[in-house]
Amino acid sequence: MTAHAFAADELPVGKRASLAALLASTALPTDDIDVTSGRFWRFRDAHGDVGFAGLEVCGADALLRSVVVPAERRGQGHGRAILAWMLDQARRLGVRRVFLLTTTAVDFFAAADFTRIARDAAPASIRATSEFASLCPATAACMMKPLTLHR
Repeated sequence: MTAHAFAADELPVGKRASLAALLASTALPTDDIDVTSGRFWRFRDAHGDVGFAGLEVCGADALLRSVVVPAERRGQGHGRAILAWMLDQARRLGVRRVFLLTTTAVDFFAAADFTRIARDAAPASIRATSEFASLCPATAACMMKPLTLHR
């Protein structure tokens, strides 16, 4: 299969152990994975998991969370494919702007047209999420991408 041929399965609360384990192995936050109302997906192909990602929708805005690819699957385009899928999902949900915090992937997201913004420029609903409020360090870069809805 190619990097873009994968299945996406939503992970319900209580069924996110594989996501939490991968996040922990890459030093990404896991504290609220099984309690947040955010939606998380597992992406897999014939060879196994290619990654995970989450989305917390707050009206017309959303927080992109936990885009992660296992180390052995990196460099094959999976991250870009997962990001494109997540942005399409956000559009289907009526999201107009996607926000994220990152300590390690500024260049990856900048290549996908996310721009850095001041953390306090994010809307209050996004700043109130646990990732913004307590899980990610204040040094994390805040980024935003406006979305054009499909017609």
